[in-house]
Amino acid sequence: MLGSIIQTFARKQTHIPITFVRSVRLLTLRSINNNSNLAINKKASSVAQINVKALSSTIPPKNVPSAWQSTSSLSRLLLRRKFYLSSKPSFFFSNKYNVSAISLKPPPSSASRALTVPTKPIVGYWLLSTAALVFGIVILGGLTRLTESGLSIVEWKPVTGVMLPVSETQWQEEFEKYKQFPEYKLLNYEMDLSDFKYIYLMEWAHRIWGRAIGVAFLIPAVYFGARGYMSRTVMKKVVGLAGLLGFQGVLGWYMVKSGLSEHLLSTPGAVPRVSHYRLAAHLGSAFLLYGGMLLTGLQVLRDAKITKGAYDLSVSKTLLDSNLNAFRRFAIATAILVFITSMSGALVAGLDAGLIYNEFPYMGKNITPPRDELLSPEYIRKGDSLPWRNFFDNPTTVQFDHRVLAMTTTGVIFALWLYSRKLNLPIQARRAVNVLLGVVGLQATLGISTLIYMVPIELASAHQAGSLTLLTSALWLVHALKRIPVR
Repeated sequence: MLGSIIQTFARKQTHIPITFVRSVRLLTLRSINNNSNLAINKKASSVAQINVKALSSTIPPKNVPSAWQSTSSLSRLLLRRKFYLSSKPSFFFSNKYNVSAISLKPPPSSASRALTVPTKPIVGYWLLSTAALVFGIVILGGLTRLTESGLSIVEWKPVTGVMLPVSETQWQEEFEKYKQFPEYKLLNYEMDLSDFKYIYLMEWAHRIWGRAIGVAFLIPAVYFGARGYMSRTVMKKVVGLAGLLGFQGVLGWYMVKSGLSEHLLSTPGAVPRVSHYRLAAHLGSAFLLYGGMLLTGLQVLRDAKITKGAYDLSVSKTLLDSNLNAFRRFAIATAILVFITSMSGALVAGLDAGLIYNEFPYMGKNITPPRDELLSPEYIRKGDSLPWRNFFDNPTTVQFDHRVLAMTTTGVIFALWLYSRKLNLPIQARRAVNVLLGVVGLQATLGISTLIYMVPIELASAHQAGSLTLLTSALWLVHALKRIPVR
């Protein structure tokens, strides 16, 4: 009887007296063994909303099947309805409930709850630590290239390659292997064993550091995953980073292999060095790996602060301001531009393009080099319809492109900083954009100095480190501008 009455009210969208609904609520709660949850929230307009939770997953009590059956239709109706306390006047009651349709989701299953489990802060610190290791290997890799040590180890032995030669006999064996390849025959034919040991140790240290990163990343990743320290979202990101890390190792050997090719011996004027395309790909994947670790680590630590209630809610509200949308997109575009400029620098390094036109801002008599040098037919291959290869293979064009991109990046970051002065930014975002401006100024100075002084190792290494520092600053700004839902 009770169920039919409430259904009649619901179909007609009729006002239901508050006392009647309270009786229904009491009967329902008793019949389902107190497994439902009703919450009333007062609104400023004197409208209160009752949210019915957890009813959809309630299992009938085994002890009282009759009670459950007698109210099952009523319970299902409550699951489909939302009640509002109205301020509309009534003849009998001062307050009445309006019935309107709703759809409620069941309580999260164990699988869905795993999505919301907060990742432990230690995971964030671990990711930032491995990102620091990647930063270090980028610097060491640059030094390995600048000292021309990258082709000294001519074999790829992921396991046994960790062992250094010990005796003079073992060192001599490694030296004899090196003598079979173009770099020794064309460039280093006067090298003795002591000189070989130096370049061998540089490349060996680079490879060992790479293996150390693999161990420092994979073992904790497995442990944290097994112990449930990571949410499913973070777990997916970590798996992706692990795949990128493995790909980076394979790509490193693929790059080295390009400099060991025998065809260099039969090519007139050939210089035994690795492919500049593969070098740029190797550096680019390292930058992506670093950026992924950095952003994921920062996000984990921020989420941990939010979970603990230690994050300033005023920052959340500031980040939700629609006035920041354009600035946020501007910051993301700037980070992408920084990455592209860094990759153009890798092409400069791979072609030794920094050893020509060692002056700034001119390239010869003008700001731009002669047209016949920029678009030389020498670099056009059979079947090419346009001289596009000049932009990737011509040292003059590659250096000019890097100059243009570097100056553009500097100008864009300065414009970004000016734009930021007009906005209400959170303190972290304000710091990040200020640091970004300072770093780009330093990086531009290092780049010009490296060019003018004809690429000394110290300046060139600092310039490469500066490019990753600049990307770090840009990613920090992007992270600091990420929206935080107000809870």
